Amino acid sequence: MIAALDELLGRLRREAGVLVQVVATEGSAPREAGTWMAVWAEGLTATIGGGQLEFQAIEEARAWLEGGTAIEGTRRYPLGPSLGQCCGGVMYLRYRRIEAADAAALQGELSSRLAPVALFGGGHVGAALARLLASLPFSVRWIDSRDGVFPTALPVRIETEHSEPVQQAVADLVPGSRVLIMSFSHAEDLDIVIACLRRLRERDDLPYIGLIGSKTKWATFRHRLEARGFTADEMARVTCPIGVPGIGGKEPEVIAVAVAAQLLQSTSPK
Repeated sequence: MIAALDELLGRLRREAGVLVQVVATEGSAPREAGTWMAVWAEGLTATIGGGQLEFQAIEEARAWLEGGTAIEGTRRYPLGPSLGQCCGGVMYLRYRRIEAADAAALQGELSSRLAPVALFGGGHVGAALARLLASLPFSVRWIDSRDGVFPTALPVRIETEHSEPVQQAVADLVPGSRVLIMSFSHAEDLDIVIACLRRLRERDDLPYIGLIGSKTKWATFRHRLEARGFTADEMARVTCPIGVPGIGGKEPEVIAVAVAAQLLQSTSPK
């Protein structure tokens, strides 16, 4: 998702396009409201679900780009026999012509649909996660207490931050942030967990707190947190180990896939 936004903004500097957005759906549909694609004279950025609906939307957008009649308002598309799709629902699409002057507004608008993630730790797993999350519907604030740990080239929606002490950064995280804790030391990890639990007491606005490590590590942390007065209900807000179960392998990229999948579960409607 972030990679697609980067591509859109880069291409918009060179040519105009048409932004096609799903504004609403009824019944079964291939994508949800908020999904978008950009149509260019040649090529696409992102997708609204593929199939005949997308093919028709591309044709209509390109006709406008080539000097045809402007597309006003929102168009309704039943996903039935007329489109050759068996979903059976309805999608409502909005078309908007975009050019270089719209880049800043588009970046803010489309980025606001991304779930915020605070990633503590610039090690191998952190780096693998940052790269993966850049392709998913998340905006990432990547934090470490050490200088010089972050790569120089990163997607535009990954923000790096040096914080010393590292747990200070918890206080001003965006409300609704999913927090991932995987610093270079257990001491730092514990400090970040404590800061997150204190913030939950005050504001209760961090929907997911994930700590990398084993069950043994978490048992040790639980004893230390109990000694600091945290209750069992408060500690239950921390997920450790992190990642969806059943995915084997210790490679950073494998761990990143399991953790990203768990984050996606945490953002899915119940």
